[in-house]
Amino acid sequence: MVAEFEVYHYDEAADRILRQTRHRPTLGLILGSGLGSLADAVESPTVVDYADIPHFPLSTVPGHSGRLVIGQLAGAPVCVMQGRFHYYEGYSLQQTTLPVRVMQRMGVRTLILTNAAGGLNPAFAVGDLMLVEDHINFVGMAGNNPLRGPNLDAFGPRFPAANRTYSKHLRDLALEVAARRGLTLQRGVYIMLAGPNFETPAEIRMLRILGGDAVGMSTVPEALVAHHAGMDVLAISTITNL
Repeated sequence: MVAEFEVYHYDEAADRILRQTRHRPTLGLILGSGLGSLADAVESPTVVDYADIPHFPLSTVPGHSGRLVIGQLAGAPVCVMQGRFHYYEGYSLQQTTLPVRVMQRMGVRTLILTNAAGGLNPAFAVGDLMLVEDHINFVGMAGNNPLRGPNLDAFGPRFPAANRTYSKHLRDLALEVAARRGLTLQRGVYIMLAGPNFETPAEIRMLRILGGDAVGMSTVPEALVAHHAGMDVLAISTITNL
């Protein structure tokens, strides 16, 4: 079996990006639906369209701009994905997670993932933020995992543990910052489904029984690939409906 991407594919993309900017990001940020405007806060930005990056897919979802914004955000050197790729768009999971490995080859060591999610926990309200403490990967249970296929040892081991996918240090820090700012930050388990259809009432009841607090169509593959590559991962969901 041949890997869909080899290490040199990621290096080619990383090199093309780094040649276009003086910034050397150590923090990656993937913006979910409705959060793309955060990229406007990046200072001294270098903007790179996905179409100009070798091997990058193109965003097909409305509201996902399809570009990287690289610069300084709150004093940190960042690489911001303004638009992610989803499995339901028809891309493979290796394609949807390609940017994560490209960021790692660029020098990014911490990845913050955001998403819009449906609330399963009846204690949640629309507009709440939920800190992802763990996940249930239905897509992976169906045999679709971004790490499937030949292992690329340059990134990580063949059989990575997933029990610490989301950095406890970063979660504690997020809770501390939220408390300091008077923000309510819920905590819970994120469930990934393939989409693009939303859940039936029966499926929602099942997901609640399984211990899910929020459900969406992204984030988990990116978290797994980032963790496999040795990156610290933080994920936050915005609850958009109940």
